[in-house]
Amino acid sequence: MITDTLGNFLEKIPVGKIKIDINKEGYLKKAFNFNFSKDTLISIVLEKDISHLKEVVIANGKKSAITNLSGGKLSFNLKELSNVPTVLGTTDIIKLLQLTPGVQNSGDANGYFYVRGGDPGHNAILYAGTPIYGMSHLLGIFPFYNADHIKDVEFDKSSSNAKYGGRLSSTTLLNPNKKIPAEFGIQGNLGILASQLTLAVPVTDKTGFYISGRKTYIDEIVGPILKSGSNNDVQDMKYGFSDGNFAFISQLSKNNLFSVDAFVSSDELKVKDDNLALRTNLKWSNFTVSPTLTTTLSPKTSMSNSVYFSQYSNDLNMNQATIQFEVSSYIKDFGFTNSVKYFIKNIPFESGAQYVYHNLQPQKVNVENLTSVNNNSQQIINANEAAIFTIARPKLFEKVTAELGLRINYYTSGTDSYLHFQPRAVVNYFANEKYSFYASYNKQYQYLSMITTSSVGIPTDFWIASTNGIKPQSSDEFAVGSNQNITRNFSSSFGGFYRSMKNLLEYPYGITQFNEVTTLKNDLLVGKGKAYGFEMMLRKSNGRFNGWVSYTLSWSDRNFDELNNGKTYFAKYDRRHNLSVVGMYDLNPKWSFGVTQIFSSGNRFTMPTSWYFINNNPVKEYSGYNNAQMPNYIRTDLSANYYFIKSAKKESALNFSIYNAFNIENPIYVVLNIQVNEDKSKVVVTQEKKVLYRILPSVSWRFKF
Repeated sequence: MITDTLGNFLEKIPVGKIKIDINKEGYLKKAFNFNFSKDTLISIVLEKDISHLKEVVIANGKKSAITNLSGGKLSFNLKELSNVPTVLGTTDIIKLLQLTPGVQNSGDANGYFYVRGGDPGHNAILYAGTPIYGMSHLLGIFPFYNADHIKDVEFDKSSSNAKYGGRLSSTTLLNPNKKIPAEFGIQGNLGILASQLTLAVPVTDKTGFYISGRKTYIDEIVGPILKSGSNNDVQDMKYGFSDGNFAFISQLSKNNLFSVDAFVSSDELKVKDDNLALRTNLKWSNFTVSPTLTTTLSPKTSMSNSVYFSQYSNDLNMNQATIQFEVSSYIKDFGFTNSVKYFIKNIPFESGAQYVYHNLQPQKVNVENLTSVNNNSQQIINANEAAIFTIARPKLFEKVTAELGLRINYYTSGTDSYLHFQPRAVVNYFANEKYSFYASYNKQYQYLSMITTSSVGIPTDFWIASTNGIKPQSSDEFAVGSNQNITRNFSSSFGGFYRSMKNLLEYPYGITQFNEVTTLKNDLLVGKGKAYGFEMMLRKSNGRFNGWVSYTLSWSDRNFDELNNGKTYFAKYDRRHNLSVVGMYDLNPKWSFGVTQIFSSGNRFTMPTSWYFINNNPVKEYSGYNNAQMPNYIRTDLSANYYFIKSAKKESALNFSIYNAFNIENPIYVVLNIQVNEDKSKVVVTQEKKVLYRILPSVSWRFKF
């Protein structure tokens, strides 16, 4: 048997004599015989293994970088993925997810990801169980999280666990370390664009904490380059971010573990152009904190209680000549989560209750000195959401297991209230040691929706709640799949999915129409959509060379009465083919290498198909919504690590990475240039592809002591 992260386990032991073997890494093995006749408490003290050996090489001893979980879920061991190329030489969680089946990257200049035909706001990211609403740094270049502070990542494309709700697509769990540090430790990364540091600090043998911080100094490096190459179009542009993580762990008693997890981030982008008399300042930030008490009530029962606060806000200020423009938004959550794990007739159960109070300001717009003072302040929205859930994981037959869940949500805001039942079911069939199969069904409702206002990763997006007639979004998803252990080193997975979605939202105006009296209810378009596709993954997990190949063939479409004359059209991120190849190679104890190759079909966008004149003015005519497609997205990233020191407790390595190594042009959008001859008898339209960045090399020093 194997214990959980807190050391708890359950095993049915017959009465009589048995032999007990205990094995823990770093301690001497212990074995003894015992005669069980009644409930007995046994205290066992293990001695540390202080044997010193010469260097020993163990083949195939690495932990798996990616593990398949029940129902097509994935678990990531971030330490084993350090060779995957990134701009800063540190593991990028979002970009890792984009390399897996069913997940689409959003191209350059965007830090979002799209799962099984959903929108970016359909994905939940939970840090220590707390929702994060602002999910990227500027343009998606920088990793959003300090991976050194994260123990592991669990990714569920279908959100099949009834414990989690409120999103139509995926759930990503970022799990910080819950192990009390035994000794002081320091690790980090020093790069040319940003640096990070993580400290592990034991206070007593039963209390300790982890603290992490990151800071960019891109202004000092990239700012002068942008300024020198701007041809005086942009006089000054500055960007910076910083973030921090904190985890406090205390073993209050034998059965009570208390922890506090916190995350804070802050970004600021400034643009100054004296030629246009323009000053722009954009700020966005996150803050979360969540105290948690985990109690072991008995060998069969444990309970977790936590409260949390999460806030995301953004604020855009623009001054041009005498005109002042400001738009801001925020969302705040105050929540409580209870969860109890227990057994009924040796069947594992988990049940609990949740409550969250939402406080939102979708958009607050203020414009001064245009012709007069215009204030359009969207109403602050308050909402209450309560849920109870139950999950059972029975063994139905000898080779068949299931995860059956039910989530009941009650939501109220203003005069609107909703009661929804959300069943979740995953059935697993284990044919033998090599082959397993699963089928799942998931019902989801989403009460908070993210409205995107930019095609690039400039975070002016805002969140709205279901209120004043704005109905919650919903989806039904069916999925089937299989996993194969081909050999000791190779494994594969195949799957298919179909998802139907209702009450999807589109906001066509970018920002609130501040020159007229309007409401979100009047501005929002409501429609439906569906997505379906095929996913596959081939992995090599052991040996000096390991990695994976991921491929997704998928369709995603939308239907809105007000768009495309009510006809069905392709969604913006309907990208037919998505292929990712990841390879990591350990040449010797000093050198290791990594490569990623990405190919995906281009994004959809709307392009005029013809032009005509009205009163000698050219007018555009469209044949359909999202009727054109961007060029295919192709990118190759390379990395190399040189290790000065590499052991379980110490590490010192130089990382060399090249983003888009072959300098391929991947446009983020297309601009149409229009030229009309002198007699206005002919219109010439040319496309200009806008590319943000191409090849990006970086060097960093990674250390752990």
